[in-house]
Amino acid sequence: MEGKRILVVGLDPAVIDFSTPFFADKPWINAEVIHAGLARDKAALAAHRHETDLCMIDMGETAEAVTAAALAERHYDVVVFGAGVRNDPQHLLLFEKLINLVHREAPGTRIAFNTRPDDTADAALRWA
Repeated sequence: MEGKRILVVGLDPAVIDFSTPFFADKPWINAEVIHAGLARDKAALAAHRHETDLCMIDMGETAEAVTAAALAERHYDVVVFGAGVRNDPQHLLLFEKLINLVHREAPGTRIAFNTRPDDTADAALRWA
């Protein structure tokens, strides 16, 4: 069986302010933890013969354009949205815009959600 193509859309750790109230109860999370978790999950998905691309976005200035460009470049079977995009109330409008973008530009693509930087593979595998 041929593997699936998976796009992971998440906030670029370089633009995250880890001192905000959203991260106050998550002192264990930082840019290194995010990068390490995504690298492990990308390797885990590769072991299942799935190809994974990371789409790291900003807080909204170019997020839609960057995500649209990734979706236009190739077909994805699953798009995984990171918890930072969808759980932080200050990013609600961005999250809505990105969901509608996937709905419009990649109809039929499955959507999944991770809860931590290290469960992206689990989220993708639910729908791959």
